[in-house]
Amino acid sequence: MILTDEQKAMLDGAQGETLAKVMQTVIRYGELFGAERLVPVTSKYNHLVTSFGLKMMTPVFDLMQQLIDAGVTSQQKFSADPRPLDKNVPKNFLQNLVFNKFMYSTQDFYEGQLKSLGLMDDNAFTCACYMDEVGNKPGKGDVLSWAESSAVVYANSVLGARCNRNSGIIDIMGSIAGYVPEFGLLTDEGRRASWIVEIKTTKKPEAQLLGSAIGMKVMKDVPYIKGLDKWLGEELDDAACTYLKDFGAATASNGAVGLYHVENLTPEAKELGERLIREGAKVYVIDDAELQRVYESYPVIWKNPDAKPKLCFMGCPHMSLEQLKSWTERLDAALAEAGNKKVVIPTVFTAPPAVIAEFDKTEYSAKLKEMGVIVSYICPLMYMNNPLCGKMPVITSSNKLRTYTTARYYTDDEILEQITKGGKN
Repeated sequence: MILTDEQKAMLDGAQGETLAKVMQTVIRYGELFGAERLVPVTSKYNHLVTSFGLKMMTPVFDLMQQLIDAGVTSQQKFSADPRPLDKNVPKNFLQNLVFNKFMYSTQDFYEGQLKSLGLMDDNAFTCACYMDEVGNKPGKGDVLSWAESSAVVYANSVLGARCNRNSGIIDIMGSIAGYVPEFGLLTDEGRRASWIVEIKTTKKPEAQLLGSAIGMKVMKDVPYIKGLDKWLGEELDDAACTYLKDFGAATASNGAVGLYHVENLTPEAKELGERLIREGAKVYVIDDAELQRVYESYPVIWKNPDAKPKLCFMGCPHMSLEQLKSWTERLDAALAEAGNKKVVIPTVFTAPPAVIAEFDKTEYSAKLKEMGVIVSYICPLMYMNNPLCGKMPVITSSNKLRTYTTARYYTDDEILEQITKGGKN
């Protein structure tokens, strides 16, 4: 790898042994992927994927402490993925015991380390750090050092920033060094599409289902999506961004997509159009039948497939302010139609702390509470990682949560029916 004089000096220990090791880590990481040089991280803030004080993560805590003791901190303030615990989310005595004594017993200690390393503030815990309310929204062309897959794909695709799908810890290493290796999605060539996806549905496709279908087909490749602008329009307004947030998270978790282009909508597609498509790109046509096939392919891994749901999680990735408001309206109407005043299945909506704070200023907040819905900053994945919670029949409209846990996927309409009327299993 070709290094600048400044980079060579850092590697040779001019700023201390610990920073030299950080540089060595970043360089070795880049060499594995054929990077020829390092480029500066240009975003104002960073984002860390490792937010949870899981007891088995002792090596991570030890590494963070070495950085802190050496006075080597992030060159950027950073946000982090959601907290794993919230006392307001339903759990029984044994589940709570496992959470606090055997799983996340070091949460407070680890959060103290994050603050020492440069955490933005006490509320900067969310997988959707790019939302306006959170304050960590990179600009077009910004070079990032992120690892959270749903945030990476959103930043690349919707915002036009540049970031590879890094692993945890590499994100903080890049931020500390101030450089990341240039390869993959940081290059013009790496951002070109090798798939053309043609949307030919008769109605607006479910975001999480469409993302799942594309992710499982193209895997880590870049898709160029045609026909979705028919349903989303040609402006990145709140509704379109919310849709693409959930869509992208499904492409990233059901596959390994780090970037997609939507014709006439996302920034690079608007700027470059079909010049983004590689010669010989494969074509994937998605119609109603294909989405139904994908939906029916999901395995049901509940011990009893006919069990009645005991909990519903919405918001993986975290819900936007627009989603909280629109879901409040939908719930209000559906409950009135069903003749119920409260949801019939315990339901948790998760959102960034900063979004919740804004939501609480609206009339929607009290209404949602009256309907029995809990609004939380928790990470549903971390909740479901508890083996006792993993045995519960949990439903969700998040394809990311379905992929990584035992939660069962339903479309938004099906979720609405179940939590207001009881619905199907």
